[in-house]
Amino acid sequence: MYILGISAFYHDSAAAIIKDGEIIAAAQEERFTRKKHDHNFPSHAIKYCLKQAGISGNKLSYVAFYDKPFLKFERILETYLEYVPIGIKSFIKAMPLWIKEKLWMKEFIKNELNFDGKILFPEHHESHAASAFYPSPFNEAAILTMDGVGEWTTTSYGAGKGNKIELFADIKFPHSLGLLYSAFTYYTGFKVNSGEYKVMGLAPYGEPKFKDIIYKEIIDVKDDGSFRMNMDYFNYCAGLTMTNEKFHKLFGGPPRKPETNLTQKEMDIARSLQEVTEEVVMKMGNHVYKETGHKNLCLAGGVALNCVANGRLLREGPFEKIWIQPAAGDAGGAIGSALTVWYSYLGNERKADDKNDSQKGSFLGPEFENDEIAGFLKKKKIPYEYLEEEELIKKTASEIASEKVIGWFNGRMEFGPRALGSRSILGDARSSKMQSIMNLKIKYRESFRPFAPSVIAEKVGDYFELNCDSPYMLLVANVKKDRRRLMNEDQNKLWGIDKLNVVRSDIPAITHVDYSARVQTVHKETNSLYHKLISQFEKDTGCGVIINTSFNVRGEPIVCSPEDAYLCFMRTDMDYLVIGNYLLSKEKQKLLENDVDWKKEFELD
Repeated sequence: MYILGISAFYHDSAAAIIKDGEIIAAAQEERFTRKKHDHNFPSHAIKYCLKQAGISGNKLSYVAFYDKPFLKFERILETYLEYVPIGIKSFIKAMPLWIKEKLWMKEFIKNELNFDGKILFPEHHESHAASAFYPSPFNEAAILTMDGVGEWTTTSYGAGKGNKIELFADIKFPHSLGLLYSAFTYYTGFKVNSGEYKVMGLAPYGEPKFKDIIYKEIIDVKDDGSFRMNMDYFNYCAGLTMTNEKFHKLFGGPPRKPETNLTQKEMDIARSLQEVTEEVVMKMGNHVYKETGHKNLCLAGGVALNCVANGRLLREGPFEKIWIQPAAGDAGGAIGSALTVWYSYLGNERKADDKNDSQKGSFLGPEFENDEIAGFLKKKKIPYEYLEEEELIKKTASEIASEKVIGWFNGRMEFGPRALGSRSILGDARSSKMQSIMNLKIKYRESFRPFAPSVIAEKVGDYFELNCDSPYMLLVANVKKDRRRLMNEDQNKLWGIDKLNVVRSDIPAITHVDYSARVQTVHKETNSLYHKLISQFEKDTGCGVIINTSFNVRGEPIVCSPEDAYLCFMRTDMDYLVIGNYLLSKEKQKLLENDVDWKKEFELD
């Protein structure tokens, strides 16, 4: 039995297909259209999923859509009516799409797929909860979902056992931890629904000088983690911006203009917001544990991508283990909705061993065989060298050790916002200059942003204060104390971005200014080639950690195809591209002919 799950029309549209409860394929629409966070109906992602399953749309047993459009429309309508006549511009902008497409989702899906069967609509946070629990390793666990907003719900908690999920309580719009974070993302000059992780990365450069103001004026948080926001300061209910003049006055001026220089004020706001977010998540976690009594926790929703908060909850909270859906945002709702049909609606048995998840490393996207890659390279007359696997691994590890930057394209594409060693750009974590080189010359992004480490799972405890797996790069942990370098008196006096160039450990390229790192553990079982590469690097250098950042430039979705990878390689200062068993050296390549200005092609995030 095949079930297709769809997430669409807000941001990060995606599709996923399951066969008899097994996740066969999942992908985000942005990877195919090359439009970041593409919200349109995921026609390309669906086409890929059906192809991977080897079926056509009319062979599907069920289709699931990740939320209830009529309930969401009700919330939008009621909110506008409450604020009328404020928000009339926003209302006029939103209505045509609802009336033409979103309210007629069932007919739209039937026509798009040539499908005449049953279409089901779980609630948004039910889809999030299902995406968190059903693929997890746990037979029973507490569940916490946190995002911007679904239909009405912004936060919910409950529990899963076997094939059953029950949600116990929720917080409703407009009170939202995700929208609070997005409001400050907007105010600090970054793009909403895209730049939140930048605010998280900026936080360690600041001091929590605005934390008391946030608690006093913006958000009232109870001991159980429930909260209410003071809507006098926000504009997102009916306006076209996140914050209003009262908010701007409270924080000392208008929002930072995008692409202008960051000041200490933005850093201090980011730090204050991050600490408030972590404290709310900690209180929620403690309450959920107290109410459910479960030792394991599953997380989903966009706020679950805040890996700093996740790491703190694991370290300081009551749970023994935490599993986070890798595509925690709306894209993951495609998997969640499909699994809801299989387990909740159809009542099928679920087996979990409390050790292995069923997400398959999140390598659920397209894969390109050597023949396809060779065909592309020959057609475009691209110079390359073919290497057998062992030779390829040795050569790549050697070049990384020589401080070369490598584009790495192998296996099935990742599902979710993180590159996990299938569509990655790699570098030497031991290099003190690599963060600057990769930020400015490869990714063309802000210099303050940290890079993540990939570490072979068996050695994670040698480098980081982490005693569990983190395969999806969703936990932040500190670099071990015996690897850190203490700052001298002058260095300790540095503020803000001036902290950036201080070498803080023997793996400086992945050590953030607060000695933290967003860790990915690499496992033989899910990505054997990438594991072999890091193992070879360790054999050559004595270091089992490398830099792993997503294979894209700023504003571009992660590369999907060989052509995407080659274009990105040629548009940057990467030294080598490994694509299947083929090695491309930048020195041997001709300049791209008739190339467009990618900085205009991709809207900066």
